[in-house]
Order: sequence, then C-alpha cells, then structure tokens
Amino acid sequence: MVCYLDPKNDLTFKRIFGEHEHLCKSLLNSMLPLEASRQIVTLKYQQPELTPEIPALKDSIVDVHCTDNTGRQFVVEMQMHWSESFKSRVLFNASKAYVKQLRRSEDYKLLQPVYALSFVNEIFDSDPSVFYHDYKIVNIENTEKRIEGLELVFIELPKFRPSNKAEKKLYDLWLTFLTQIHEDSREIPPELLEEEVTKEAVQYLESSAYTEGQLNMYDRYWDSIRTERTYYHDAIDKGMAEGRAKGMAEGRAKGIAEGREEGRAKGRAEELKNVIINAKHTGLSIAQIQAITKLSKEKIEEILRLHK
Repeated sequence: MVCYLDPKNDLTFKRIFGEHEHLCKSLLNSMLPLEASRQIVTLKYQQPELTPEIPALKDSIVDVHCTDNTGRQFVVEMQMHWSESFKSRVLFNASKAYVKQLRRSEDYKLLQPVYALSFVNEIFDSDPSVFYHDYKIVNIENTEKRIEGLELVFIELPKFRPSNKAEKKLYDLWLTFLTQIHEDSREIPPELLEEEVTKEAVQYLESSAYTEGQLNMYDRYWDSIRTERTYYHDAIDKGMAEGRAKGMAEGRAKGIAEGREEGRAKGRAEELKNVIINAKHTGLSIAQIQAITKLSKEKIEEILRLHK
C-alpha cells in the first residue's frame, strides 16, 4: 500500500510548490482575492533571501518566493507555530520585497504589488467562524478605497471546513490537500484525485518518491518542530508560573500591609472611644468632647450609648 507524507513539511511543501510553477500558480490563483482579469498567468521563482529569525520559530517557517509575468511578487509560507511577532515578520519581508524592486533614480510608478500568503497550522483568532484573514491598506471611512502595494493573507488551517461551492472548487481542494493528508497517511480524499493539479500534487507526496536521505530530512524537520513547540510552551509555562509566584508574593505583601493598617485603625478607634467615655465621666459636655475629638454630636452620642 502507498504511504503518503504530510504536505506541510519543509521537504514536501517546497517540492510541490517550490519546484512546479503551475501548481504554485494554481494555489495562488485559488487562495488570493484576485479579480478574474488579474489572475496569474505565468510564474518565475526567485532565490530565497535571508529573513529575520523569530526566537523559537526559526525552523518552523517554509517559504516560496516567486514573480508573475506582470512583475507582481508572491511570498508563500507555511507556518507551523503561531506567534504575534509572525505578523511583523511577514510585513517586514513583504515590505522589503516591495522596496527592493527599485534601483536608484527609478520612478515609483514602476513598483508592483507584493502579496504574502501565509498558511498557519495553529489557531490564533478567537472567532471560530473566521479562518481567512485578508489585510490591505484601506481608507478607514471607505474601505473600497485602497492603496495598492502590500496585501497579507493569513489562513488558519485547523479551522478550515469545505464549502462544497462550485466557484470555490480549487480553493477547497487545495485546503483539503493541506489539512487532510498527514504523516504516514494511507488514504487520500477522493476529490483530490479527480482534479489534475491536486492529483499531481498527491503523487509528489508518495514516500517511495524520496530517497532515504530525504526521508531522514523529513523526519528531522518534524523533530525540530516538536522541539520548538516544547521550548515555546515551556517558556509560556515558566512565564505563567513566575507570574503566579509574583502575584502571590504581591498579594501577601498587600495583605500584610492592609492588616497592619486595619490594626492601627482599630487601635485608634479604641483609643478615641476611651477618650470619649473618660471625658463624659469627668463631667465634660458633648460640645466640649466635640472640640477635643472633632467628631460629630451624633457619633459621640452613639459611642456613649453603646458603652453605658
């Protein structure tokens, strides 16, 4: 029986979408909100550049960088761990690709848009009904008005559910491809084998198509992901434990301080009560006691009534 590999792995993702332009083009055209007249016609891969590393996430990002026939650039990433800093990384890389289009003295009108498509293998948004996040530079009062240049799309893979709508066929098929085939899968969703591009992509997942050395690289990638996930969650647990310890220490200190203040307040009240009672016994009037204690007539009479 044929055994299939997970398409989210660095080895398989780059073989499928980083070596076969027509498959990458199909993925981008189906995933990005491009108008029919602006669909990608041809693609050319660009050499990957060094990108800023995110601590505890440096091995979990798989990316493919390409340009179409009009000069638009597309950065496709598979992100295995989520961190809020990942958004900044994507924005940084997209902005860098946008700026580096121009040489000195060239006109700004030559700039072409940059699209960043990021598949995220974790949930980062609390709304369970939304998994497709499209970020553009838009006018706040009229979102139909926008500045062309940068567009960032983040897709939460764990939330995906097929829509079964004809107009979203390839959209659903590619997301099914990325979410329903796992490590050592033995069966493939039949709908993937009915479409030529996804059928071809499935063939590149057959474990028999890889050498022993490549399969070792495949396994090492998952090991690195598990290690990073452990470090990441250990850091979170440590932070939470330190936070709880700090909170408990601050709570104890506050409680001690409040207890001391309460004790001092009770002591002052007891002392004042004795002054009032003794003053009354020596024959002083209520008005005279008021002058000494600065208390109201009603408060003095209440204290005296309670301690007859």
